Amino acid sequence: MIVAHEPNRNNPSEGKKTSRKTFVIDTNVFIHDPTAIQNFQDNDVVIPLAVLEELDSLKRYTDESGKNSREVIRYIDSLKAETMGDLHSGVVIPEGPKVRILLNTKPEKIEGFPLPLDRSSNRFLFTAYLLKTQGESVVIVSKDFVTRVKAEAMDLESEDYENLKSCYEGMYKGLRKIVVQKKDIDLFYKDGTVPLVEKDFHPNEYALLASPENASAVCKYSLKTKKLEPLLQMKNDVWGIQPLNVEQRCAMDLLMRDDIQLVTLIGPAGTGKTLMALACGMRKVFDENVYSRILISRPIVPLGKDIGYLPGTKEEKLYHWMQPIYDNLEFLCTTTSGEGNGPATLEFIMESKKIEMEAVTYIRGRSLPKMYMIIDEAQNLTPHEVKTIISRAGKGTKVILTGDATQIDNPYLDKNSNGLIYIVNKFRNQRIYGHMFLERTERSELASIAADLL
Repeated sequence: MIVAHEPNRNNPSEGKKTSRKTFVIDTNVFIHDPTAIQNFQDNDVVIPLAVLEELDSLKRYTDESGKNSREVIRYIDSLKAETMGDLHSGVVIPEGPKVRILLNTKPEKIEGFPLPLDRSSNRFLFTAYLLKTQGESVVIVSKDFVTRVKAEAMDLESEDYENLKSCYEGMYKGLRKIVVQKKDIDLFYKDGTVPLVEKDFHPNEYALLASPENASAVCKYSLKTKKLEPLLQMKNDVWGIQPLNVEQRCAMDLLMRDDIQLVTLIGPAGTGKTLMALACGMRKVFDENVYSRILISRPIVPLGKDIGYLPGTKEEKLYHWMQPIYDNLEFLCTTTSGEGNGPATLEFIMESKKIEMEAVTYIRGRSLPKMYMIIDEAQNLTPHEVKTIISRAGKGTKVILTGDATQIDNPYLDKNSNGLIYIVNKFRNQRIYGHMFLERTERSELASIAADLL
């Protein structure tokens, strides 16, 4: 399969010369990556009229799809002025591709094209089919699986947009297990450090040292000292929460360190991602006053655009989407205050105005200093959306992204193309970043068995 962002296949200096391709780009590709045009090297990029119409209809929305649509339209509009060329015959941009707009406003039925032209997706395919009949080597690029299936049924080459993808299977886990001699573990407990027994540690990566005698120790790699060091001491629980396994212990260590400004927690339901993030946030905001507020956000995927379609105030609209957050807050308040006092404690916390709920849609444009930000269900965000969120972080702000890359509701994302996995693979070598992949379900025995069997 042709990959749009791979090294230039048409550059003679690379020792390979292949035929020039014509990439016909679908609307969902531009929504996913508004800079997609620039990633096709020395090939032709065709934007059909149907795609322009869809972008035009989306540009009025205030969410990320609207923002990206406006960005693409402005970019296309600027090409003619910058190149002094004709977009209908094609203009070559500095990155190498030749960009063309195909305005077949009154398409006629051609022999061999089996679909009615009553919808934009079929008109998009018609454009590609028309170019192929004219002798061009056409490749359809779309993030919609059904569109790619239709294309292949008509003997049109098609592919998913591969740029901004990261491999889920080979993802950095944040924790490695190392078999050592018992004397090394004894030395660690005695001196509080141990020389590296393996190389290529990432900043803030954790290690579980285990010996054949069943001795063990958990430590964290320090980029500053280049050694494995102990975790933070937690003598008491954190708002009634204590780690139940090694992964949770490492995750809470990441969440409690103020020098680590970006944390990602990935794992299936019941592994404690959101609960731990909230508990540590409550400690940092209400007990230690390190941050001024907790900002909690989740993508509003099922509504398509934003919460504006629901009746009521913003808080009333958000309530149902934030219900899992309220459930976790109520649990923390109950475990901290005792049975029967949980609702009163929760009411006090909410009235303190130190916890803010916000839809991801409305974070863009804000500046958020000294905040503890939790972005839940981050697997439903595109790489550009995650970039927008993280770039809002002001001085003294900590950002936590949680999610499960195998449970995605966004129709144009998968476990390799979502923003959460993209961040893990991009940030793993940064000293201010930490990651933990949680595998064990601790919600209940029933939830654990269901996760294994179903």
